[in-house]
Amino acid sequence: MDFELSEEHKMIQSLARDFVTDHLRPLEREVMGRAADMSDARAYLPEATEAGLVKMVRDMGLWGIGVPEELGGAGLDTLGVCLVEEELARTVVPFHFGDVSPLLFDCNEEQREKYLQPALEGRKRPYLALMESDAGAELSGLKMKAAKVNGDYILKGKKLSLSRPGGDYFAVVFAAAGSDRGVTCFLVDRDTPGFRVSGGEEKVGWASQISEPMLLNFKDCRVPGGNILGEEGRAFSLGRKWLPPRRVVRGARGVGAARRLLEEAAERVRTIETFGQSVGQRTNIQAALADMAVSVHAGRLMVYEAAWKADNGKSITREAAMVKLYTTQMVHTVADRVAHVFNGPPYIEGLPMERLCRRALAASATELALELQRSIIARDILQGLKV
Repeated sequence: MDFELSEEHKMIQSLARDFVTDHLRPLEREVMGRAADMSDARAYLPEATEAGLVKMVRDMGLWGIGVPEELGGAGLDTLGVCLVEEELARTVVPFHFGDVSPLLFDCNEEQREKYLQPALEGRKRPYLALMESDAGAELSGLKMKAAKVNGDYILKGKKLSLSRPGGDYFAVVFAAAGSDRGVTCFLVDRDTPGFRVSGGEEKVGWASQISEPMLLNFKDCRVPGGNILGEEGRAFSLGRKWLPPRRVVRGARGVGAARRLLEEAAERVRTIETFGQSVGQRTNIQAALADMAVSVHAGRLMVYEAAWKADNGKSITREAAMVKLYTTQMVHTVADRVAHVFNGPPYIEGLPMERLCRRALAASATELALELQRSIIARDILQGLKV
């Protein structure tokens, strides 16, 4: 068994690590704010600063790391994407290397020009509109409706989106297109009559730390049949082949965030003394550091193995679910240990520890999401009876 990264992967890892260290981490104070009351904190980087960083990444040849080359991206394999995302998760600065939802990979030729390419280039922002405030946990019970009229579709209902607001945008909307036609995905342009977005304004100060979804209203919104993404009634098959690798990438983000937490804890232990003795000599502190290091190492091995299997054409349904389940729990565990070292609660809204964990976990840390991963793992075990 060879656990050594290839020279190409080492180069990718080194480029991403240097970029985070040299260009992103120095901006953390700008994002977190310098005032004691966090009145100058920001949710995002200034546009000019972000544009400069994007140019650097493009010059590195790493923009669109997870987007296939034939679609205009860098086309890195799963392990390469994991290496980059692990490094990016080591900072609270909100920045990515051209991350585009795999849903858009199913665009047809015309839709690629109108939606995928502008999204990849940052000229348009896709607002993913799957969630509904009162739809419950069953996605099959979506209340958003799409009635077919003379080849077009009339959308009625409300959606929630956690996408980054602002600028030019379009919505990727999941709606029930009749009881017998299943759920269909639509691409809805910003200026479509009957489509309105409220909320999601960029905030400053303490409020910038709180993520609130945008409300997308559709009132007799007429969408051409050519704006269906994929096939009618098959919205949940979009991007399906990309889902397991994306779970592994989320695991890589958890590993990166946990690494940063461990680094911060170790730095504090090295520099703090109480009663003339380094806190690093305390057994309980040493135990906390050791537990964190073991958790991070185990998470990284799980991520790298699953990514390697994906890149070699192997099925990773179970491994991806295991990665997502373990790394989600691992981030919480490491945060608790760090809190023990810092003598404080693990999560205080808006502070670096909380922001690191929130960025790594995103929406995947809900108990419903974790139960889904457990179900996938158990189902696979029972089908194959192998552990």
